[in-house]
Amino acid sequence: MEYRQLGRSGLRVSAVAYGNWVTHGNQLDDDAAAACVAAALDAGITTFDTADRYAQGRAEEALGRALSGVRRSSIELCTKVCLPVGPGANDAGLSRKHVIEGCHASLRRLGTDYVDLYQAHRYDDSVPLEETMLAFADLVRQGKVLYVGASEWTGPQLRAGMRLAAELHIPFIANQPQYSMLWRVVEAEVSPACADLGLGQLAWAPLAMGVLTGRYEPGGRPPAGSRATDGFGGSFIARYSSDLLLSRVRQLRPIAEAAGCTMAQLAVAWVLRRPTVAGAIVGASRPEQLAETARAATVRLDDELMARIDAVLDELVERDPAKTARPNDVMPAWRPSPAAG
Repeated sequence: MEYRQLGRSGLRVSAVAYGNWVTHGNQLDDDAAAACVAAALDAGITTFDTADRYAQGRAEEALGRALSGVRRSSIELCTKVCLPVGPGANDAGLSRKHVIEGCHASLRRLGTDYVDLYQAHRYDDSVPLEETMLAFADLVRQGKVLYVGASEWTGPQLRAGMRLAAELHIPFIANQPQYSMLWRVVEAEVSPACADLGLGQLAWAPLAMGVLTGRYEPGGRPPAGSRATDGFGGSFIARYSSDLLLSRVRQLRPIAEAAGCTMAQLAVAWVLRRPTVAGAIVGASRPEQLAETARAATVRLDDELMARIDAVLDELVERDPAKTARPNDVMPAWRPSPAAG
């Protein structure tokens, strides 16, 4: 495994991080979740990403249980706050009330005294940014949060956040965007802002929800048990379901073979080669998936291979910076998952 500095901070993260967005507390029971976490640790992954919203808190609980016997200082725990976690008026957003209460609840679920990176899961236009950043600052000074960051913020939002963080003397160090060969909306504005500000990026969905592994056949039915057959994950994969796109993805296989890697490793290695990217967050429903994707940190793609990838996918790539996610694009309202009753 390779370990990289997150932005200009002193925090080092594993180049491949493990995230439990649609798995823990939803697709996987505790035993399966623990097996995946153990596989991540065996592969050298030390950075674990979750959020209070995932499975209505059960993802944090499952991750906390799976990591309960691990030396706390040997890992980096990242979680997030903003998206709805209940039906109440203050159960969402970036108000001081929700940020402080959300952090305390996440710490309880994770079974820890502090998180390494606490991230604003989206930008909240309804709350003054000063209020949010002051709440983050108080959590930092209390030792409950070591570093702060954002997810799916625009370039101007990141710049405004950094100005306030500098005034408050708190370490605002990271951005977590969706980023893959097929989804490059950050390249026009967000990545340049991160380069200017010294923010490291932890990219989520580097496999485009599994599409870039090549497991989906054009004109075919999704494999049983894949994310495309899951009611929640399937809604995100729909944007990548055209036969044309799936046919182009199949054309990446010879490029992966030339690089001496699998298609999943190719997709993660591509993200890790992008400027300002410190890590790529991957999920898994089986331990062997993590063993494979973790090895992407050792794959080196030269300029020729990067150009071949662009030649295959170019006109199918989404680049519109206006498509940086907003809260309502992802989870418009609180709703209990079926497992929550």
